[in-house]
Amino acid sequence: MLSPREVVRDLHNIRDDVRSAFGLLSEEQLNWKPAADSWSVAQCLDHLILTNEQMLVPLEKKLLGEGNTFWENWSPLTGFFGGFLLKSMREDQKKFKAPSDSIVPPSELPADIVERLVANLERVAEKITASEKLDRNKTVITSPFMGLMTYRLSDAFDIIAEHCKRHIRQAKRVTLDVNFPN
Repeated sequence: MLSPREVVRDLHNIRDDVRSAFGLLSEEQLNWKPAADSWSVAQCLDHLILTNEQMLVPLEKKLLGEGNTFWENWSPLTGFFGGFLLKSMREDQKKFKAPSDSIVPPSELPADIVERLVANLERVAEKITASEKLDRNKTVITSPFMGLMTYRLSDAFDIIAEHCKRHIRQAKRVTLDVNFPN
């Protein structure tokens, strides 16, 4: 479990990596897909923006003073879900289908997607910094994607960072494809 400061540092490293790896790519390169059923670099980045925005909703409620719901207090699966998600993201073990169509990116995206993700990562980092007053082990959030799934705020922060890393790795694999346009 990382501290909020460590997660923010992680997000800043991810931000810098995104700029370095994808900042000079053309719109054509950002939208190129290695296969019809694969995601482009731009789709990976847009998916992170869409997911992070939805993950911020329950966090913002906690920042406004909303306490845990009955389910968040008593779910016997809170620790399990957080650990399961983190392990699967760190190891890239299994390809997951996005749990909601609202986080599936469109096929073509503008070249400003890199800077939009950078801005999104800054916003997430600001919210995590603002949450330092919350008890990260007792504050529990419900997944915005699956209402049965709950996890500690500390796990939610780690999940956000690991999810970003997972899809940045995926986007980098796209650029390494032998057919990637120059």
